This record gives sequence, C-alpha cells and structure tokens, in this order.
Amino acid sequence: MTNLEQMGQNAQSAAFELGQLGTKKKNTALLNMANALVVNTEKIIEANKEDVENAKKNGIKKAMIDRLLLTPDRINDMSDGLRQVMDLEDPIGKIDRGWQTATGLDITQERVPLGVIGMIYEARPNVTVDAAGLCFKAGNAVILRGGKEAINSNIILSEVLRQALKDSDIDPNAVQLIDDVSHETAQKMMELTDYIDVLIPRGSGKFIKMVVNKAKVPIIETGAGNCHIYVDKDADLEKALKIIINAKVQRPSVCNAAEKVILHKDIANEFLPDLYDALRANNVEVRGDVLAKAIEPDIIPATEEDWGTEYDDYIIAIKVVDSIDDAIKHINKYNTKHSESIITENYTASRKFMKQIDAAVVYTNASTRFTDGQQFGFGAEIGISTQKLHARGPMGANELTTTKYLVQGDGQIRH
Repeated sequence: MTNLEQMGQNAQSAAFELGQLGTKKKNTALLNMANALVVNTEKIIEANKEDVENAKKNGIKKAMIDRLLLTPDRINDMSDGLRQVMDLEDPIGKIDRGWQTATGLDITQERVPLGVIGMIYEARPNVTVDAAGLCFKAGNAVILRGGKEAINSNIILSEVLRQALKDSDIDPNAVQLIDDVSHETAQKMMELTDYIDVLIPRGSGKFIKMVVNKAKVPIIETGAGNCHIYVDKDADLEKALKIIINAKVQRPSVCNAAEKVILHKDIANEFLPDLYDALRANNVEVRGDVLAKAIEPDIIPATEEDWGTEYDDYIIAIKVVDSIDDAIKHINKYNTKHSESIITENYTASRKFMKQIDAAVVYTNASTRFTDGQQFGFGAEIGISTQKLHARGPMGANELTTTKYLVQGDGQIRH
C-alpha cells in the first residue's frame, strides 16, 4: 500500500467519524483551530518567510508573491474566517424537502457530507486553512496538496490544525497534507478514485485545465477569472472609475480581479483619458483595441490573445463597443464564467446584462472583487466554481454536501 493509499484510508475513517459529530463538537474544534493559528503566528510567519525568500530567488513575479505572503493580519483573517465558519448553520442533517407518496411512504431529502475531498492548489497557503475549516464544518475529511512554493507554510499550518483537532478529541486525519510536491504524486492523487470522492483544484487557468484533463477523480472546476467591467452609456463615470481601480488594483493576482474594461462608445471619449491616467498612476499597463488607442495614443495595442487572457498582474485591456449587445456578445465569447459587472444607472440595461451574461456571478455597480466566500457571508470558501453542475459561484459549507433520500415505510411492498 502506498503512502497515498494509506492517507486515503485514514481520510475515509476520519470522514465516517466526522459524519456522526454533532454541531457543538464541530464548532468547538473550529474555535480551537482558529485560536491555534493566532497562538502559532510566529512559527507560521517563520516558515512562510522561507517560502517567500525562495520565491524571490526563483524570480516569481511580485503579484504572485503577494498571494504567498502571510502576515499577522492575514493569519488573523484566516482565524476570523474559521470563527465565521463556526457561526454558520450546520448544513448536515438539513432537510431540503419532504413529502408522502400515494403508497404512504414518507420521503425526506437530507443533506449529508460528500465524504473525502481532495484539494489541489497552487501558492496560496490561506487555502489550506479555508479548505480544512469548510470541509470539516460540512463533515468531510480533506486531503490537501499545495504547490511547492508554499510547502513550508502549508506544513506548519496543517500541523497546527491537526494538533487542534487532536486536542479536541477528534481524529486529526480529518485534515491531511501531502508533503511530496512532485508531479508524480500529484498525478497519483488525481487517480485516487477508491478514496477521494471529489477533487477541487484552485490556481491559474492553466493549472486548473491540467487537473481537469488528467484527473480520474470527479472534479469541481474552480477559479480562472478573465473578469470584465462594462461601462454603459448611462453610467455614473465617477462611480465607474472608483470601481474599476478597486477591481484591478486592490489585489491584481486573484481570480476576481478585473482583467478587461468594455466602454460604450458614447462615454469613451470623455471617460477613457481619466481612466487611463488613474490606471497608470497605479502602475497598471494599459492595452486596448484600435478605438481605445485612437482616444488615448499611449495605450499599447491589444492582440487577439489579450481578450482571452487572465493576467493576474498589473495589466488591463480596454475595448470600445457600439452597444450593450456588443458588450454582452464579447464578454460571453471571452470570459471564463467567473464574475462580470456592468456600471449603469439604467435599470433596463442592468437587467438585460445580468440576465444575458453567462457567468457564476454578475454585478451591477459593484467591483468584481466581492466574489468571495467570506464577502458573501460563507465565512470562507473552498473556491469559486465556474462550472454549472453541482455548485456554481463561491462554494461554502453547504456546497460541500450532497443529499440522500430517507424513506420511512410501514410494511409497503410494490405491486
């Protein structure tokens, strides 16, 4: 038996135990996990420093190092996230619906854990904590496989969480980390169909596509974010400027950052110079189509490849369109079904955009940066599902469950 198979067996055993736990015991354990993170802040930061230094030596770009970096504030945020998960309604045992059949059978559809969840992700150590907390709340064991860039951070975080579980008299194998970051081990994990019920990848579009193509375990696809903001002819331009800068600049390396801006031609001449100046003042490289460049000559010409690219960096591309219909058509062609936003004071335009855009989350007059489990009130998130089966959008504890039917009879037989 390989080490991965042993981990799988341990996870199944832990998952059975978790499925029987009451809400009070789960919440006590989550509180212990949250407190343990804060208590061990210095150890966590020390391990993280090694990862950050290695990333700098390997020439990883600044925006990606920001994803990797842990600070006392970020550790506190992760701890707060676990406390928010603790305060959420327990989805396990929740009745979705119930009815009685003509034959007198009482049928209820009840929420149950998925079982064992595999998380495979890149250089974001906060995923280790978010995934562990949400999976645990929903009664699932989790096997974590983070990227090599964050290995030291992930090891200490998983050790802290496991010890907190042990101190709570719960099987620590509810949370396990694969510390072998080789591609071979990752591939074996993706084929562990006897033990892992579902695999959730988080990372770049390229990374997620690789997992989707290679995995034999069922996948919930998450995360690639080629997100657009469309500024309508009836937009409040002051509002639009504030939203675009926030969506692009606050954290450009994350999947809900804006990568493209679409401008209606009627406001482009007035708005684009101000937008360009504001973006450049925030060190954002601005690319654009022929019409955008005609208004602002310093814009770098955009290529066809730009329209489908998730930059994860201080880069944005701008397109000028004739109508809202053209904007919708362009976005639906190039987006990754993640998050899209319209800036407009026209209710009819807003409803048209929100109805016709094909994405997990569609906004009116708000930054795409709000597509986040914590911002949605889920405490944390396991990822942003961009597919349509099982779950879509930010995935909290409820999305980490499935259902089963409980049927109560009184001697009925079928004729």
